[in-house]
Amino acid sequence: MGETIDIHVGGSDLIFPHHENEIAQSEAATGKPLAHYWLHNGMVKVAGEKMSKSLGNFITIRELLAKYDPLAVRLLILGAQYRKPIDFSDEGLQAATNGWHTLQEGLSFGYKHLPPDNPRITDQELENRFQEAVNHDFNFAGGLAVLFEIAKELRKEGNNLTHAGKTDSNLAQLAVKWHTLVKLSRVLGLEIAADQGETPVSEGISAADIENLIQQRTEAKKAKNYAESDRIRAELKAQGISLIDQPGGVTKWLREGD
Repeated sequence: MGETIDIHVGGSDLIFPHHENEIAQSEAATGKPLAHYWLHNGMVKVAGEKMSKSLGNFITIRELLAKYDPLAVRLLILGAQYRKPIDFSDEGLQAATNGWHTLQEGLSFGYKHLPPDNPRITDQELENRFQEAVNHDFNFAGGLAVLFEIAKELRKEGNNLTHAGKTDSNLAQLAVKWHTLVKLSRVLGLEIAADQGETPVSEGISAADIENLIQQRTEAKKAKNYAESDRIRAELKAQGISLIDQPGGVTKWLREGD
């Protein structure tokens, strides 16, 4: 690791006495700075209270992803400044879910409305705004604001094309904005597959949630917990999802109306 670390990270609750002690011990031994940069993150909270095993208010990743799309969770985390507390509440996660649906609609625009061979040209001004925000102390919220600006316009113009057969903007200009959105979203790990652009992505339970419930149902069947297996099937049926069990333990699903 060397005598001097480039970047030292840790929770803000460790500044005193832990990190101050690290500095005292290391610099007394080496005579050199312990770290060039210190990044202290805020605490993870649940309903305004610090998440803690001792308080019993912690949420596991498995529990979180059983209820919410992984990319909605990513969006919630990206929207919080790393030095400030982040609150995992149902309200915040639902808002992040709605935000992810907006981005999905923008990201699906090109798959629905542009020819496959459209030129991959991006908007440099929008890219510069995104980069300037992210380079300022990892201000991902500022970067996301640029993405939402593009996504909302593409969603509006996509609706115009679907319902009126025309747009308020030139299609070539919209193609540039779509390629920009795809490129910048990829930087943050916010992507959709091409086939997700074939159907409206904001209607009903997400594909990720469906697959998660199918996995839970498979595990319940292996444990011979058939009541739980039937409950999950009924839950999905109530949300318009039909399950098709196939040989080899494979389960496919269809959304009603597909």
